[in-house]
Amino acid sequence: MPVYGAGVRKREQVVLKRMFVAPDPGRTRLRSSLRAVLGIGLAVAVCGLAGHSLVAAVTGGLAALLALFTVLDTTVRGQAITTALLPVAGFPVLALAAGLHDHPVARDLAFLAVIGAGVYARRWGPRGHSLGVFAFMAFFTTQFLHTLPGQLPELYSAVALSLLVSSTVRFALWCYERRRPAPVVPAPVTGTGLGRATTRQAVQATAGAALALMAGLVLSEERWYWAVGATWWVFVNTASRGETLVRGFRRVLGTLAGVPIGLGVVVPLHGAPVPTAVVVAAGVFGIFYTAAVSYTWMVLSVTVMAGALYGLLGVLDPALLALRVTETGAGALGAMLAVLLVLPVTTHATTDAWIQRALRCVHACTAEAAARLSGSPTADPAPRIAELEALLGRVRMSLAPLVHPLSPLRARRVRAGQVLALLDDCAREVRGLASVAADPEASHDARLTAACWRVEASVEALTAPDPRHRAGVPDVVPHTAGAEPALAHLHGLERALAELAAPLRSDPRAPLIGV
Repeated sequence: MPVYGAGVRKREQVVLKRMFVAPDPGRTRLRSSLRAVLGIGLAVAVCGLAGHSLVAAVTGGLAALLALFTVLDTTVRGQAITTALLPVAGFPVLALAAGLHDHPVARDLAFLAVIGAGVYARRWGPRGHSLGVFAFMAFFTTQFLHTLPGQLPELYSAVALSLLVSSTVRFALWCYERRRPAPVVPAPVTGTGLGRATTRQAVQATAGAALALMAGLVLSEERWYWAVGATWWVFVNTASRGETLVRGFRRVLGTLAGVPIGLGVVVPLHGAPVPTAVVVAAGVFGIFYTAAVSYTWMVLSVTVMAGALYGLLGVLDPALLALRVTETGAGALGAMLAVLLVLPVTTHATTDAWIQRALRCVHACTAEAAARLSGSPTADPAPRIAELEALLGRVRMSLAPLVHPLSPLRARRVRAGQVLALLDDCAREVRGLASVAADPEASHDARLTAACWRVEASVEALTAPDPRHRAGVPDVVPHTAGAEPALAHLHGLERALAELAAPLRSDPRAPLIGV
């Protein structure tokens, strides 16, 4: 326990450090950020050259930002198709929102319907998510810019032009994804009816947005949509009660940090176009560069960019930024109440499901490596390794609320840290086993067969549907000094799996993360 306790403390320090410094393998985040600044900047410039108004240019710029930020299909072709479909989702919503501008009750009900449909669309994967976000932001933007029906033709033109320009940058001028393997995206945990995560989240998001809308109207009849926007974005990329609570906290924290910067940097510019455009570009860069590592820093960047846009539109003042903080807090509170009271999905339930999927992937990796060592020419553990890495990323996201430094549940935090460390050990040993199996000179003997069987039996016991079987992980066979590399990796896997199963020996019905 002391070893893993130290590991937990080290992990907490890493979490805090990542707020300021994070690795960027292959300069992917840097490339994405620079491409976004180029694509969005060119889109806005082309809108200006085409004679569009400032409002239309801002709308086009936001459309380009969403296309570059939210379209995350695993293939370049899929990304292009999703980008082409964005107007199909956005234009009707723009028309609906503009048409209901003078009918507040109908407008609010329509907004809630768009939110529910947008979240529900996530059941269709990255494309559904992108289209849902674009539809939501189409409605949100009409409130942000007070769009009227007479402005729709110009806005449609600006959005279409901006998407064309940003797509040219993304898919023609700077498509670095063509030289990279397609990322593995784990399929969401399945279910039916209210057992499906996206269905439950659609209900929760709609309920939370309704609470935020009412609170937002009390705070400001003009800027009420900020609260609804905060609720929406808190629900993005979350799957459990704990994840949503942490994300809501980070959104408020990022907004609080961004407001003083807005006051200190944006207000003195008095809406001057060139320096304000530089601040907007810095905000765009910050959004793309920090999104993968810190939601707080990303929200800070969004807040600064929004302040700069209001400066361009000539409506920025300190009171407006203070109102943004209050509205954001109301929206985050609405999301938190919704996940606590409406069809709650516990952190343990979600985490346990992802951990079991990762363990089953360990089983598949081991089986592929064993088959390769046995001489099978078709066995290849590499795709399974990539899938395991993606699943572990999802496990870390799910466990984030439990390992958060501010979590008051110390016992759960320690156990969550242990589980993460042990899963990392499993991944390391599986990678080592796969590298050994790739060597055509690697041998295979009875000890390897037995060790592979014990690893597979351990995973089957840990993921057994019947809790009574979950404590039946085989005992670890003593490690033989000087054993060949493949056997050493298998022994490492055995030890890690036995440690994962240790709490289940006293209570087989307990979740893998503890109680």
